[in-house]
Amino acid sequence: MTILKFGGSNFLDPEGYHRVARHLAQRRATGENKIVVVVSAMKGETDRLKAQMLAVNKEASPSNLDAALAIGEMISACLLEAAVSRLGIPVTSLDGYGLGIRTNSDFGRATVESVDPRPIRSALQEHDVVIAAGAQAIDHSGRLTFLGRNASDLTAVVIASMLEEHACEIYSDVPGVYTGDPNLIAEAQLIPEIAYEAIAKMSRYGAKVLHHGAVEYAERHGVTIICRSLTNDGVVTGTTVTGHGNARSVTVARDAVVISFASVAARDNLRALLDQNGITTIDVEQNDRFGLCIMSDTDFAMRLVEGTGISIGSTMVVTVLDASVRRVHLIGDYERAVSLARQLHEQMYPGAVAERFGRG
Repeated sequence: MTILKFGGSNFLDPEGYHRVARHLAQRRATGENKIVVVVSAMKGETDRLKAQMLAVNKEASPSNLDAALAIGEMISACLLEAAVSRLGIPVTSLDGYGLGIRTNSDFGRATVESVDPRPIRSALQEHDVVIAAGAQAIDHSGRLTFLGRNASDLTAVVIASMLEEHACEIYSDVPGVYTGDPNLIAEAQLIPEIAYEAIAKMSRYGAKVLHHGAVEYAERHGVTIICRSLTNDGVVTGTTVTGHGNARSVTVARDAVVISFASVAARDNLRALLDQNGITTIDVEQNDRFGLCIMSDTDFAMRLVEGTGISIGSTMVVTVLDASVRRVHLIGDYERAVSLARQLHEQMYPGAVAERFGRG
């Protein structure tokens, strides 16, 4: 059995769904008879749905918001099912209600608590391809829950584990994990193999790579993640995520949030709350005020601090990572952040030669 996940960058337009469908047909032609495909929403769709909801009600309930945000992945699953069906392949799609994944009721970033492989196995008995809407499940009351932004990776890893498969393939617009964002730093180097802990840390501190929750779940359940890219020339494989390998990297977090406090005690109290919920933070000081920079799960973090009256602002954070977080820079201007990231990468990898892969 094959477990694949396609991110939103693969679905920029309807042709993206046809291209993925053709790839699935090719995989079947080479003998892979049963395939589970996890899909993300089309690029930008989740933000659009959130904006629509908040335009109707700025205080929409977390459960209502989760149900709305999950629609993006549901539509993507339906579109890919249509594209695959057009090729004459027996196919069906499942959303969070039918995946057999149960979570707690922490709407916005629910935690997987139990799994039941029977619904997917049953679907595979009747169909060669099963398409799963990513980043969603249900709680124990049967309400739809959202696993968090970019959490379709997590869905793919959970499904691989529950079906007792030891690997899943993640397809994005770049073929693997780099020492910096290759769209910003031309000299960024591809990392062929990296350890779970290292890539989870990169993700928590701003790198747009794999979802940190997916990596942590994969490590606990022994699932190898293979990062790939689907191009016009075929498949490019770049990085394998296992228990080995490390690399220094520079990350640019574009959606970090900085909260200001009047005292260290107030900052420590909020940090303790965020730590309890697994949210990555960095202590900062700005203009003689104490600050806390939220680096991961910002949407969920904002729900935790709603109504506190705390001063909140957005910024960009450039971090340098090796075995630990070595340097942190708060930058208000995007161009300056990119320029600094390039300088720091050059210091880490002097004379690096730009690597380019074919991209479709």
